[in-house]
Amino acid sequence: MNRREFLTVSAGALAAGALGTAAFAKAEKPKNWAGETGPAVYFTRDLSAAGLQKAYAALGVTLPDKVGVKVSTGEPGGHHFLNPQLLKGLVQSLRANIVECNTAYGGRRGNLHDHIRAALEHGWCDIATVDIQDGVATMELPAPKGAIRLKKDIVGANFRDYASYLVLSHFKGHAMGGFGGVLKNLSIGFASRSGKCYIHSGGKSETSWLGGEQLAFLEAMAEAATAVCNARPGAMAFVNVMNNLSVDCDCDSSPSAPTMKDIGILSSLDPVALDQACVDLVYAAPDGADLIARMESRQGIHTVEHAAELGLGSRAYRLVSLD
Repeated sequence: MNRREFLTVSAGALAAGALGTAAFAKAEKPKNWAGETGPAVYFTRDLSAAGLQKAYAALGVTLPDKVGVKVSTGEPGGHHFLNPQLLKGLVQSLRANIVECNTAYGGRRGNLHDHIRAALEHGWCDIATVDIQDGVATMELPAPKGAIRLKKDIVGANFRDYASYLVLSHFKGHAMGGFGGVLKNLSIGFASRSGKCYIHSGGKSETSWLGGEQLAFLEAMAEAATAVCNARPGAMAFVNVMNNLSVDCDCDSSPSAPTMKDIGILSSLDPVALDQACVDLVYAAPDGADLIARMESRQGIHTVEHAAELGLGSRAYRLVSLD
């Protein structure tokens, strides 16, 4: 099964209610969580390499060596994934490696050899060493306290090789999660092939993504994201880039064209606040209807809700302009 077939089957399962009838419940417009208290989320409309470095510098952190920069390398055929040249200056200033894990579907990133070729074609190998963390083996992380779906998290064995991580995510839509930002990158992104199946199935299977209800999948993502952050306490930083805002993910080889304008770059030391701020900006945008519909149809905000319940971060935040 290739990625397009995977997404078609997934969407059909959702429509049929196989992933939980709550998935298509109509959501009211949520409150805007920005205020005068809470963790800082820094924001710039400067979608350039300089803007990215400014957003990271605003965090005021020094990540301990060895640093991994977690990105999505992008499924071949797609063209909305982050441009490696946008990241080059920041990645090289951190003397970091690009880190990724293999996919669970039958696209061109499902094994070490093919994934490295895709990374080479997309320009990632031009800016840094690329480490496919589950290319040889996997390891387990403890499930966080309060987890209701996962008994563990399964990541690439090379996860242990890095003292710290910059999780640099492209915020956009997603066919199953509603949207993908830092929480998806922390969970599905760091998960090995078996770990991706385990999360997609809501903790039911390590060999198949089928069998999990929608809310179980969203909650499993929040729990896996928390497990990853718990494994590197105080040694993670988070950046979301809001450009090419398609309703589809970078894992889609034929993503829909964006129907809204680019927004900017956001950074925070709180991943929950960061994703919440991005969701709020989509709702505030005059042209965000299509992405809002995608997020609401999959109840995507529930990943943020459950992550906050687990204590990963705060939904309330202070939006600090860097412009």
